[in-house]
Amino acid sequence: MEIVCLDLEGVLVPEIWIAFAKESGIPELKRTTRDEPDYDKLMKWRIGILKEHGLGLKEIQETIAKIDPIPGAKEFLDELRSLTQVIIISDTFTQFATPLMKKLGWPTIFCNSLEVADNGEITGFKMRIENSKYTTVKALQSIGYDTIASGDSYNDLGMIKASKAGFLFKSTDKIKADNPELPAYETYDELLDAIKKVIA
Repeated sequence: MEIVCLDLEGVLVPEIWIAFAKESGIPELKRTTRDEPDYDKLMKWRIGILKEHGLGLKEIQETIAKIDPIPGAKEFLDELRSLTQVIIISDTFTQFATPLMKKLGWPTIFCNSLEVADNGEITGFKMRIENSKYTTVKALQSIGYDTIASGDSYNDLGMIKASKAGFLFKSTDKIKADNPELPAYETYDELLDAIKKVIA
């Protein structure tokens, strides 16, 4: 029995922090897990910048409300879900993901949660589990699933390499060059065809 594990940002929806960096006019916030392998360090740095500018959850959610899935993402996901089980495993947060899940037809997502003060200030974050993507695919394997994983960033490499089949999708030249053994795709049709071959 196979289960497909997909990253969210950069794979199905645009990067939330990049969209917010543009909206808020704070270019530093464009830094993502494609640039910084240490997620804990990245998030603490982001929270520091938000505090410095007096920005909180409300402002980020207003940006997220304007974000649509990447063209073709919902159709890809719909077809994939008609063929096999799919879980989105993301390092994003419930407070960010919910409106996007609605636009994607409510797929299952495993993600984290933000700690938010009464005034809307983001004070911290709670990771569901350490190294969540890798740990989640190992847990799924322990209950009898063969995992097929795809993502675009450093924090996806663990789950991709630990899976029966793993693919980079819309990744960076550096990540592709550093991991030449991983098939890399740019279109949903290519990714869907690759997954179909594994589940056939």
